[in-house]
Parts: sequence; structure tokens; C-alpha cells
Amino acid sequence: MIKRELYLEKLKKLQRTPLIKVITGMRRAGKSTLLDLFALELKEQGVTDEQIIRMNFESMAFDDINDYRQLYTYIKEHQKADYTYLFLDEIQQVESWEKAINSLFAEGNCDIYITGSNANMLSSDLSTLLAGRYVEIQVFPLSFKEYMLFLPPKKRGNKAEAFESYLTYGGLPLVPNLPQESNTVEMFLTGIYNTVLMKDVVQRNAVRDPAILENIVRFLADNVGNPVAATKIAGFLTSHGRKVTATTVDNYLQMLTKAYVFYKAQRYDIKGKLYLKTQEKYYIVDNGLRNALLDFKQADYGRVLENIVYLELLRRGYHVSVGKVGTLEVDFVASKAERKVYFQVSASVLDDTTRERELKPLRAIPDAYEKVLLTMDKIYIKDYEGIKNVNIIDFLLESECY
Repeated sequence: MIKRELYLEKLKKLQRTPLIKVITGMRRAGKSTLLDLFALELKEQGVTDEQIIRMNFESMAFDDINDYRQLYTYIKEHQKADYTYLFLDEIQQVESWEKAINSLFAEGNCDIYITGSNANMLSSDLSTLLAGRYVEIQVFPLSFKEYMLFLPPKKRGNKAEAFESYLTYGGLPLVPNLPQESNTVEMFLTGIYNTVLMKDVVQRNAVRDPAILENIVRFLADNVGNPVAATKIAGFLTSHGRKVTATTVDNYLQMLTKAYVFYKAQRYDIKGKLYLKTQEKYYIVDNGLRNALLDFKQADYGRVLENIVYLELLRRGYHVSVGKVGTLEVDFVASKAERKVYFQVSASVLDDTTRERELKPLRAIPDAYEKVLLTMDKIYIKDYEGIKNVNIIDFLLESECY
């Protein structure tokens, strides 16, 4: 197994700390494999098999454990060491699981790692019960840097070719070793999508009309990076014979973000320093899923690049919003701790008119935080009057410097 160092380092730093480690993300993004990798790390430290209890609640082996009492009893019966590492996969399948976890945590003789594919597991009830006792680690599909490592060695030499495959087929961990042709990858991605939609959205939320939900998914996939609103989606679907209210659309949008299929970027007024409640943008968790949904049709290249940059910024720990400065738009305002960076993303700015259009919003920002223009261009100019000019592939492959 290839190590995913970004996440392993986080787990190692949190090892044996008095916090429950909650690992979230879409199905097949690599959460279970991450636990496997961390178990290997523990064994290299001298932790024995007896000290690790591993349960995957999508396995038939644990089909009889349905509620928190059964979960607690099973774990207590299998604790053979003074200190135990608990790895609990897709724990949301167990009713009121948080009660068992809260009790085990209070006993103080185990280090707890749980995974889940739906943000409902971090609902207000859970947050109240475990307030201040857990830390969330979000796992995303492969970054391009990881994707290069997952590719067969003979395919790693041509970065540009690898990036085109990454744009087309996405970064779910199994994809790099599949034959890189549309029919094979599309079958795999369609299977993942159907599983996610049925298990984590339709079944979990008792959706009455899955057809409307799927229409909304396709609309969002086709409008990645475009401002959208529930009223706009409702109007579009109604005009195409699927009558639906904006309230219903809004509910479905929440379900999709809680299943980590889409991520919502709020609009932020840079001058007014406040978040706006309209015209948010939605980005899909994986470009391969998007392309499979849309039958690999030709897409707006710039929007696809924007989607990749958005997810990369999330991986790097930024809170990401869409910037507004007057009537102009900045693609991303990325903030964390004491740092803020403004990003503009474009396929190319070799054309003078395009370059000026992309630089104009960054120049209009009144503060002195870093400003970066990301493009696919390979040119010698590295700076436009204080605005950094960076190639997107270089940005994705470098160690974080933004």
C-alpha cells in the first residue's frame, strides 16, 4: 500500500491524545485504507495485534451489532490489553453509537479512531455529547501529487499526460491502476456514484423521489464553479417537466454536501468583511465522478481546473470562500490561522485581454495579503506587479508554500 503521508502525519500527531479521531469523507476516498496504513505504523512502533480492535460495520462479520449497547459489549469482551486502539469503520450504521464511544472514551484506556461517510454523524446531538472531545480529519480523493505516486512507475514520467488523465478520470485511489480508457473507468465510477447516492443520500434520508435528486446532481455537476441557488435549480427542473420547490431543492443540496459529494463555497465580501447568503458555488468531490455523470462530454476547462484548485486548498487546511470585491469576483479567498491568500484560476492568460480580466479583481483588493494567479501557462513571468504567476501543475506538485 502506498502511504498517504498528509493524513498519516495528522494521525501520528494525534496518537494517544485525549481526543476521538473522527475521519470523514466520501465512500472510496480511502478512509479504511488509511486506518490499515495507520495500523501498520502502530505495529512498527511495537503495538501488538492484541492491542488493536478493528470493526467495519459494512462487513457481514458485524451485522449483528445494531445499537450502542451491543457495540459497547463487543468491545469490552475483546479488550485484552491494558491500552487498546479502536478502529471503527462506517460507525454511522450503529444506532446511537456515540453513547458507546462516549463511555469508552471516559474510561480512558483506549485510543479511538472512527470513520463515517455522512456528516450527519457530526450532528448537533453528537457535538453536544462529545463536545470538545473529538477532532475531525477530512479525507479527500487523491491530490495530483498523490495520484502521481499511485500511478504505475512507467506512467509517472510525463506530468502533462498524467494531469490530463487526472482531469478526466479523477483521483479516487483505485483509478490510477485501472486501464485509462473511458468505458472501464466510467463503469467503476458509476458504481461508486450509485452506491454513494443510494446508501448515503437516498436510504439515509428516506428520499421519496430519487429521480429529482439525480437531476439535481447532474445540474450541479454541469455547473461546477458557477453561482447557483435553489430557486434557479427549481426553475430549471420545472421548465424541464420535473416540478419541484426551492425548499425541496435546498434540502437535497444539504443531503449531498453531508454525503461529501459536493462542497459549498460561500461568497465573501472582501471589502465589507462579511459572508453573503446568495449565489454560492458548489464543487464536486472528484472530477472523474463529474465526467462519468456527464458522459465525459467536453467541459469548460477553466471550471474543471477551478474545481481541482478548490479541493487542493481544502486538503491544505484552508477555509475557502468565493471573493467579491465591488462588482468583481475573486475565485477563492483561502484562510487559515493567521494566513490569507487570494487565488484567481484561469486555463491561460497569454491573451492580453484575458490576462487583464483575471488580474483586475486581484488588483482591486484593498489589503496586502498574498495574491496568486494560477494558470496552465508555462512562461518566464513569475510576477505581475506583486501578484504571483504560478503554473497549476507546479502548484499541485510542490510542497505547500501558499
